[in-house]
Amino acid sequence: MEPLRHIIRHKKASVEFYEAEATRIDNDRRVIVINDISDVKGDVHQTEVPFDYLVVGVGAENATFGIPGVREHACFLKEITDAQNIRKKVMDCIETAMFKDQTQEEKKRLLHMVVVGGGPTGVEFAAELQDFFEDDLKKWVPGITGDFHVTLVEALPNVLPMFSKTLIEYTEKTFKDEKIDVRTKTMVKNVTDKYIEAEVTKPDGTKEKQVIPYGCLVWATGNAVRGVVRDLMSQLPQQMNSRRGLVVNEYLVVDGTEGIWALGDCSATKYAPTAQVASQQGAFLARLFNTMARTQALEAELDELDALSQTAEVAEDREALEKEIQKKSKSIRKIKQLLPFEYSHQGSLAYIGKERAIADITWFNGNLASGGSLTYLFWRSAYLSMCFSTRNRILVLMDWAKVKVFGRDVSRE
Repeated sequence: MEPLRHIIRHKKASVEFYEAEATRIDNDRRVIVINDISDVKGDVHQTEVPFDYLVVGVGAENATFGIPGVREHACFLKEITDAQNIRKKVMDCIETAMFKDQTQEEKKRLLHMVVVGGGPTGVEFAAELQDFFEDDLKKWVPGITGDFHVTLVEALPNVLPMFSKTLIEYTEKTFKDEKIDVRTKTMVKNVTDKYIEAEVTKPDGTKEKQVIPYGCLVWATGNAVRGVVRDLMSQLPQQMNSRRGLVVNEYLVVDGTEGIWALGDCSATKYAPTAQVASQQGAFLARLFNTMARTQALEAELDELDALSQTAEVAEDREALEKEIQKKSKSIRKIKQLLPFEYSHQGSLAYIGKERAIADITWFNGNLASGGSLTYLFWRSAYLSMCFSTRNRILVLMDWAKVKVFGRDVSRE
């Protein structure tokens, strides 16, 4: 996690940062309503921040698809606190399973970890959880060896639908070798505190109801629109038919607004909601704003030169000013030639456990698909390159080295 204040202090421009929850964007009044979310409350809990230009990049919530019990009983994997909650839940399940006189049936339930969602997030988490068991847990808690089990549940016919068929088959084979149970064509219908009810589509097309007991349930199925985005959409007639997020034009301007842009998972575009897309959109907006700033500065200089030209009494001065005006006008036209946003897909990566990864990389006019230990090294190098700062790259490397030498921490907190 990159602390924002660490980034801001290196900027020359004046930046005001508020750690707050944006609850409403008032397009007519051009203000954002924000709430203080800290545990220590001051005199002011809610206030407004006016804006001339606004970039909405709040991401998305976890999609529960209206399935009963998901919000109450599942762990999510979006925020830092979600990861901390999962860690505590897993260790709680293990300690309770090993409690004196625990029944075998209850022990098996508590040690059954279910991950719902066969995209990269769900696959990587299932792989990491199995690694955690193989590399660390069974050494420290040998009593769980015969009962600890990870299951990946996916409603579609296969996991990782964005990857090639070869890599999907390789992933499923790797999971089978790692003893991770993959249940495709399995749609969750209801969640309780101890089991999930699912509808399984059999090879012959018939459907069967199944009950899957679990100790820890991790929900990694997709995105839903956040409340603050939904509220803004309700203010704009142009957004009424959108379900995925804020509809934007080719310059990422929110339809129905002026001076409001949206990027990442909170926007509805033709591209997949991935970090790779959001990163390129952020770089595009930076170029756009720099262009706007340079254009405004040149236009101000142009107005000044035009005023001097009209008041100049000497012909030579007027001629020199006219040449300068033409030069500035040409510069403005050149700067304004910013092309619309176009996403350039660099490929897809996913970790699948046992120090193996898969990669579907765009290579010239084709794709390069690979999987295995070498791809894992490439995945790690790509991960490091995507860290925002040198500070974080060093911290991540130190974490990897620490885990390699001492293993993962198995404490509850």
